[in-house]
Amino acid sequence: MSELTESRQTSYFSLIDELLQCPNGQEPEILEAHKDLIDANFVETIVQVATAFAHQGNQDGSKFLFFLARQLAKNLGLYPDLQQSATIDSEAANQE
Repeated sequence: MSELTESRQTSYFSLIDELLQCPNGQEPEILEAHKDLIDANFVETIVQVATAFAHQGNQDGSKFLFFLARQLAKNLGLYPDLQQSATIDSEAANQE
């Protein structure tokens, strides 16, 4: 993976926060408005945040983010690798 700039990483976190706070069903509109941020690095950032949420006991947030990461990964053609990674992360979180 290429190294992320701090400003891009901040943009990823801002977008994730916006997605977590938006009313249910508005996620596609928000993602459409931020197409420039939707890439493999964004998906990986979502997985990292979802894993952190799982470790912190925020299962609802974690499940939502893993679901979102899978959907975006499918759209980007990354799904097989991410699915395996997300499953491993999810199983590890559930064992704690």
